[in-house]
Amino acid sequence: MSKQKTLVLTGASRGIGHATVKRFSAEKWRVITCSRQAFAEDCPWPAGAEDHIQVDLANPENIDKAVCEIRQRLKNGNSILGALVNNAGISPKGEEGARLNSLDTTLDDWHQVFQVNFFAPIMLARGLVKESEEGKGERVKVN
Repeated sequence: MSKQKTLVLTGASRGIGHATVKRFSAEKWRVITCSRQAFAEDCPWPAGAEDHIQVDLANPENIDKAVCEIRQRLKNGNSILGALVNNAGISPKGEEGARLNSLDTTLDDWHQVFQVNFFAPIMLARGLVKESEEGKGERVKVN
């Protein structure tokens, strides 16, 4: 029996992430979603609730736990990691939607931005490198 190709996707709860889930599900990929929110019961993809991991990418310890959980789910689901899409990102705003700037934004805010947008994808890629190599990745043409 061949193993099912699996996509691990961060930032899956809305927008581009939600559309990515639909696209890969339509191609018969298993999709393990990761987001800050719990799984929304009205989401239509198969096995959505079973293949969702609630993880706060701003917390490195949460990422380590998520990597362990992803590995376990791949093993238990007889699937291979064909793709990791680090879609999650944050862009905090100031008062009235103002953009952050280097002079007025606290270092704590910048640490959180860099943790989610830069370090979390690196931590996930490093944590799942063995599974990625085993899955041999695959280019997916998106129309």
